[in-house]
Amino acid sequence: MPSISLKKLKPFAAEKIRPFLDEILSAYQEEIHSIYVTGSSITDDFKEKTSDINSLIVLKEMNLKFIESLAVLGKKYGRHRIAAPLMMTPEYIRTSLDVFPIEFLNFKLIHATVYGEDILEPLEISRMDLRHQCERELKVKLVALRQGYISSLGDRKVIADGLARSITGYIPLFRGIILLLGKQPPVSQYEAISALSEAAGVETAAFSNVLRVKHEKTKFSLEELNTIFEDYYSATEKLGKIADEIKI
Repeated sequence: MPSISLKKLKPFAAEKIRPFLDEILSAYQEEIHSIYVTGSSITDDFKEKTSDINSLIVLKEMNLKFIESLAVLGKKYGRHRIAAPLMMTPEYIRTSLDVFPIEFLNFKLIHATVYGEDILEPLEISRMDLRHQCERELKVKLVALRQGYISSLGDRKVIADGLARSITGYIPLFRGIILLLGKQPPVSQYEAISALSEAAGVETAAFSNVLRVKHEKTKFSLEELNTIFEDYYSATEKLGKIADEIKI
């Protein structure tokens, strides 16, 4: 059997993903360069009842037959909260660092190599590329916040759900900004928000409140949600200006 290391995963996540790994490696071991578990499964943010188990499979060369086989396994393992893995090749990673620096920074920071050689840890992320993506993503988020709020038509649940969905994409971005400001980004979501406040000198309580909406299912009144939205938007706007002014 191939050598699989699950010691960095939360025990619950390790138990759930082991059969999936055994099945794909038994059939495709020779074509797989390495496999990684990413995201909350290796952090204190992991919630057994709600968190998906995310992974990245690096193939030596892209293989559509392998993709087709994973599609068949999706229903079998999806009910165990095994998310569809990302699939890449070493060449794709090498040529994509300038396009997706935020994503690859977060893979570098938060991953467990469960099979094969670790090629994520040595990744070198360009600060210029990272700043450009941070600035672009923050501008996109401002547009999305405005449009999402208008589309909610004042419905409390729609506003809350929209804010909860949006915060997921903010946390990786926060880590990028923290790094650009000369600090080491934490892996924990709440710690990342706190570190952002310290590094950037901005009020980040709105981000923590939205994270509570997502994780704790805290119910806010429409008036409270309006205030959170205003603070959330304002903080995003300030971060955009900070990202724009970072000198490389």
